[in-house]
Amino acid sequence: MTVRKGVSVGKILCGLGFVALMLCGCSTGESVIGASFYRTDPDTIGVVDIRGDIRRGAAENQVDDFFSMELMKKGYRVVERQRVRSLLAEQDFQQSDRTSAAEAAEIGRILNVPAVAMLDVHVDGDKVSMTCRLVDSQTAEVIFVGGGRGGSGQAMATVAGAIGGAAAGMQVSDRAAVAGGVLGGTAGHTLSPQAARVVQRAVQESVKDLPNR
Repeated sequence: MTVRKGVSVGKILCGLGFVALMLCGCSTGESVIGASFYRTDPDTIGVVDIRGDIRRGAAENQVDDFFSMELMKKGYRVVERQRVRSLLAEQDFQQSDRTSAAEAAEIGRILNVPAVAMLDVHVDGDKVSMTCRLVDSQTAEVIFVGGGRGGSGQAMATVAGAIGGAAAGMQVSDRAAVAGGVLGGTAGHTLSPQAARVVQRAVQESVKDLPNR
């Protein structure tokens, strides 16, 4: 490696580190544990609502998988997604775009689980932010709120295009596909690999402070 006169190796390494950070992206998170969390002491959780820029389809399933995976790593049991969907259809829930805490709690009681999760995912350019709420199935009290944010570190609509397309079922042009990365599966139905990594990091950040079982 050739180092120009007057440029320190330290500055070069610092610059390389900055570039690496931009390429990999970054993520942050915060959370609040409610006073009633330990009284509820949930061991099993069902994801009853995923709202925001991801609704329905394979992209929603990916978000649910990421969230369920993080819960299981912490020792929680997770209700199978198909069982939740069957119940929602059977009980005629979610006729609106938003599920209230009281409705979520009612679903939790029918599922016979101590708590249910409600996820909210939003996209702003190349950044993703999400929140998760855990609701006590008996009292409808919110016992945990966690938030996570992640970015691709690139000034392009990679995440927005992939997630927005997944939500709206839009076709992605060749130019957008090249700029945003290769989409996994059919365009507009699944997250691109890059988008999936950003969403997964946001999910991880949102539950990192959730107590282990």
